[in-house]
Amino acid sequence: MQTKKVTTKNSAAVDLGGEAGWVPFDAPSLVGESLRFVSGDPEGNRFRVKYYRDAEQHLHARIWFGPETEGPPGHAHGGSVAAVLDEALGLAAWAAGYPIVVGNLNISFRNMLPLQTVVIIESRVVSAEGRKIMVHGRIFSGDTLFASAECLCITIPGR
Repeated sequence: MQTKKVTTKNSAAVDLGGEAGWVPFDAPSLVGESLRFVSGDPEGNRFRVKYYRDAEQHLHARIWFGPETEGPPGHAHGGSVAAVLDEALGLAAWAAGYPIVVGNLNISFRNMLPLQTVVIIESRVVSAEGRKIMVHGRIFSGDTLFASAECLCITIPGR
């Protein structure tokens, strides 16, 4: 007999509130439905994310890695960390006025990220030359760096 895995929603509250000086940023209104893979289910068991901008207009996020992101026991899968960085760094370029696609994403994994933990993402555009936009970012909590990334984005012609 085959059994069907049933996934239920985790109704536990997760605090995704921003830091002092951060202003909530409505990412879906900027790029539309393309954000549904990472941040499309605010009550789900995979990711929960809320985006912000600081006084310098850099993009930040608070994100929770739920049980459906598991890789090594009790920790987030590297692919889930990569998906979050792909979305956040690409979104940083969009928020800075550059409609882009990601051309290259280089990630350095530093520490395993425990599940059901809220972490901070920082991202910022560091250069723009022609159609090439370079964005850097990191995922951390306190003094612990989980991953850092460099993203080469390419602007979309005609956008």
